[in-house]
Amino acid sequence: MIKAVLFDLDGTLLDTNELIYNSFDKTFKEKLGIELKKEEILDFFGRPLKEPFMRHAIEENVDDLVAYYREYNEGIHDKMCFAFDGVKELLTNLKKKKIKIGIVTSKREELAVRGMKIAEIYDFMDVIITPESTTLHKPNPDPALKACSELGIEPNEAIMVGDSYYDIYCGKSAGCKTCAVNYTFIGIDKLKESNPDYFIDKPMDILNLL
Repeated sequence: MIKAVLFDLDGTLLDTNELIYNSFDKTFKEKLGIELKKEEILDFFGRPLKEPFMRHAIEENVDDLVAYYREYNEGIHDKMCFAFDGVKELLTNLKKKKIKIGIVTSKREELAVRGMKIAEIYDFMDVIITPESTTLHKPNPDPALKACSELGIEPNEAIMVGDSYYDIYCGKSAGCKTCAVNYTFIGIDKLKESNPDYFIDKPMDILNLL
């Protein structure tokens, strides 16, 4: 029996896809003089922020790139952060069914909370796991395991929902059921390769799984 739904945040509950894409694109162009293909940038989604920059810059420059990305991203964040259609209705119904709700995100806590408050979904959350919460991050199981521990449930009593294969591998390795979203911005073929237990076309489809 499923007692909790663990959601990724960006690209799953919040439509911040253009925000993230524009932030990476501008950082690589302005700071490194590199124009990446769209699919290369999309592959960065869902990862801890330092990882993409470590591929293209010497280690000493990574912190500067992260700082530039964050300054630009946070400057436009509040105007480009929306809940996907049906998200509030889904969360309301989960509460009515007494299903616990958690966030497992690679977005740092301050901005994750800010985004949820802007989208008016923050008060639905029973637990919020961010990169500050664990030493190891997605796709490792630790974030999902910590969410389950704080919710007082076993991993097999939770389903992890996300738009990235990082989310699916995190959930699978933790022992959770997994669900991928067909409305991913990242690329459906790569998501299918992670072999999630379920796919949904829209947020409200979660209710049918339960």
